Amino acid sequence: MTRAFHPIIELPTEPSAIEICDFTRGYDPNRTRPDFSIGRYDEKRPGMYETALFREGARDVHMGIDLGAPAGTPVHAFNDGEIFLFADNTASGDYGPTLVTHHTFEGRSLYVLHGHLARRSLDGKRVGNRFTRGAILGWIGEKHENGGWNPHVHVQLAWSAPEHADLPGVVSDAERARTREAYPDPRLILGPLY
Repeated sequence: MTRAFHPIIELPTEPSAIEICDFTRGYDPNRTRPDFSIGRYDEKRPGMYETALFREGARDVHMGIDLGAPAGTPVHAFNDGEIFLFADNTASGDYGPTLVTHHTFEGRSLYVLHGHLARRSLDGKRVGNRFTRGAILGWIGEKHENGGWNPHVHVQLAWSAPEHADLPGVVSDAERARTREAYPDPRLILGPLY
């Protein structure tokens, strides 16, 4: 079944302009970064999460998909929905400005976390505000405002409503199987990115 969802980030049409990242051997800060990249779901990323936020439990399995693009790039709604939660998660290494949206997907509730946004993305937001497919929800944030990361949006899905504008973006090996059930592969809405 082909779904007609709007892309969350409008990526270049030329595949060679997009890097599919491989962080299974850790992060190389000296690598040449293209403007557009995709970081994989359910990928073990040793040595990437070193701030105090991640030290407990050796959390290094990534539970979302990272869509890398220049700061200021619009972040769109994949489908009709409503604002569910939002916050500025300011701890070092956290999501920074974060928006969680609620959608109906194949007859059930689906929540989408959009992390590492620009602060202006939270301006005027109200819980319950409705939006349509393709609407601009926010913009990718600069490193100084997005938790300290290179510009990208972390897209993570959840079947259950989160209590806060936060989801565990990385988990431990022991939590991996359970969290794959709770936080499905974002390619469900993003399509076959890799």
